[in-house]
Amino acid sequence: MAQNQTGKEPVVPVKPRFNKPFKRPKRLRTGYEETAGYAFISPFIIGLVAFTMYPIIYSLYLSFTDYGMGGEYSWIGFGNYERMFTTDDTWRQSLKVTFLYAGTAVPIRLVFALMVAVALNKIVEAVGLYRTMLYLPSVVGGSIGISIMWRQLFGNDGAFNSVLASIGLPTHSWLGDPGTAIWTLVALYGWQFGSSMLIFLAGLRNIPKTFYEASSVDGAKPWQQFFKITIPLLTPVILFNTIMQTIQGFMAFTPSFIVTNGGPMNSTLLYVLYMYRRAFEFFDMGYASAMAWVMLIIIAVFTAVIFKSSDKWVHYND
Repeated sequence: MAQNQTGKEPVVPVKPRFNKPFKRPKRLRTGYEETAGYAFISPFIIGLVAFTMYPIIYSLYLSFTDYGMGGEYSWIGFGNYERMFTTDDTWRQSLKVTFLYAGTAVPIRLVFALMVAVALNKIVEAVGLYRTMLYLPSVVGGSIGISIMWRQLFGNDGAFNSVLASIGLPTHSWLGDPGTAIWTLVALYGWQFGSSMLIFLAGLRNIPKTFYEASSVDGAKPWQQFFKITIPLLTPVILFNTIMQTIQGFMAFTPSFIVTNGGPMNSTLLYVLYMYRRAFEFFDMGYASAMAWVMLIIIAVFTAVIFKSSDKWVHYND
């Protein structure tokens, strides 16, 4: 080999060697690991099929039958749905009451939740304590115990009438009057605003403070900041809360069942309570299944309308 001018051998560049990453045999990857993966998720899949998918499909089948908790039943097609829309006045009354309940209770809860969240967002000290105290009614509000307490509170000899009598105002049968009974349930629903409040509070914490500082320099007042900054940037959270609370409002059961039992004169007969009666008091499971599917369609339509309208009023801060 020829030498260069310095008398040394020429430097020959060496091609770097890269170690290839270790690759497991295909047989081990597709065999043991996949089997282990399916084994881990199999309890969830079995539970989903056995306790969710199968009951849903079976309830759809029952809605086309006259199944009544007995031994024999027959296929009647759309008979349950036809009876529901043509001859069942109680069903129409329950639907009317449910629309009134959801249409008033949901906005009241959302407004209260937003107001409290805005107030908490301005508190610096002990915010965790206030947040816990205000969220507590939502934890216990749907329980049977709170519903019983609400019934005692608005009863003829309850605390509410006692307060009215002590200040010289006339008392009233709040739960016995068809005109006021539904509003006691609306008040109970609005009182349980804690979960919505926490979601609103989380959304408020994500709004940059620089927006408010810049608007203050420009001379914006607090109410202008609220409607021009807070509300537009909070619309995604408002959309989420509106959908969730609307579904919950249509599915309300415990307050109507415990506080008023649908009375007086079916003025508080919510849809789910009437569906419960058809299933477990009249043992008309086929008809109750049809009612459940109608409610599913109603909720789906309302959800779709809310989502469709969100294109015009929801603003995402990309």
